[in-house]
Amino acid sequence: MGGFGRYLAAALAARFASEGMGMAVVLLALERTGSAAHGAFVLTAWLAPHVLAAPLAGAAAARARRPRLFYAGALAGFTAAVAALSLLLGRAPVPVVLAVALLGGSCGPVVTGGLSSLVAGLLPAGPARDRAYGWDASTYNAASVTAPAAVGLVGAAASAGPAMAVLAVSAALAALLAASLPYEDQGAGRSPDGPRAGLGAGLTALWRVRELRAITSATTLAFVGIGSLTTTSVLLAAGLDRPGAGGVLMTAFAVGALAGSLTLGRMTGVAPGRLARWGMAGTGAALGVAAFTPSVALTAVAFAVAGVCDGPLLTATLRIRSEHAPAGVRAQVFTLGAGLKVTAASAGAALVGLAAAAPPWTLLLGIAVLQLAAGALHALVSAGAGVPPEGATERSAGSATAPAGPRSPAGP
Repeated sequence: MGGFGRYLAAALAARFASEGMGMAVVLLALERTGSAAHGAFVLTAWLAPHVLAAPLAGAAAARARRPRLFYAGALAGFTAAVAALSLLLGRAPVPVVLAVALLGGSCGPVVTGGLSSLVAGLLPAGPARDRAYGWDASTYNAASVTAPAAVGLVGAAASAGPAMAVLAVSAALAALLAASLPYEDQGAGRSPDGPRAGLGAGLTALWRVRELRAITSATTLAFVGIGSLTTTSVLLAAGLDRPGAGGVLMTAFAVGALAGSLTLGRMTGVAPGRLARWGMAGTGAALGVAAFTPSVALTAVAFAVAGVCDGPLLTATLRIRSEHAPAGVRAQVFTLGAGLKVTAASAGAALVGLAAAAPPWTLLLGIAVLQLAAGALHALVSAGAGVPPEGATERSAGSATAPAGPRSPAGP
């Protein structure tokens, strides 16, 4: 298996474990304590560190003298936290469990954006790398489809404890595979001969580089809606007299997203910014239609179409980060972008909880409007941005901390 093949296997295994945690934690808490709320608190502790740990994780990745040790070690810590929670949740004192969840969640930015930042060092710039980001995006979507299903099946056949143990084994496999990647031959996020970028360099790049500012602001806004989609789908299904069918709607969305990332996401001839805007607009339009469909079957079709449109958005986002992030802060840009999206999704989940008494179709319509607004925001912020010349993105870490003015290095 080549370097990129091993990377994909590591990314899929790590993201499988990450995607399964939400369901596994709640099921295990319900099984051992009789309270799903207990699981929700643990899950909050697991997700909360993402945005705070993101700049630290990105800076540590960029400064690591032994990137193999950093990535394998972070994934090993992630594995240890999952395994510890499978043993401690519902048995150990709550502060201990929450502390373990916080520590494990701090490794989350490496599983998401951190791993994706490695792709630029495994393949040369060009269509091959663009297609590689399509495959990388598909690992997120594949994990979101398979992990909850696997947790549910193992939990039903045995119990929630073994289900979480499956996630720990998957995370351990990711750590082993990460240790085998050819880090010595790539410089994703490192610039040994240049000055080291500070903790704020990634945030500076996200703001000063127009393309990064556009995609980050747009996807953060979009994910406020995406984060509330799961709860809304449950409420929508109940409103259609099919309680329990919310999972069907979300599965349709996830399968559609996987199909979209493997097809539309591989359209390397389309500029990633344009692909991102099309994706957000299409997702918003399809969810807007779903708000008015009269049956779960038709709603599931609309959710699947929305997923197909959402699938290439992640591919486009990864391509934009890779093309426009200065080399010295690439890992920070990836981890910060992922952390902001996770935080936005958490905020969306909280907002829909407060508005749960509203008619479900209005909630879904609100999510659709957020996707359309995100597409419009991207178009507005990126107006006038150009495409960087060949090699312009492979700059040193020094240029990361002080891009030339508040404009994109590629254009006005």
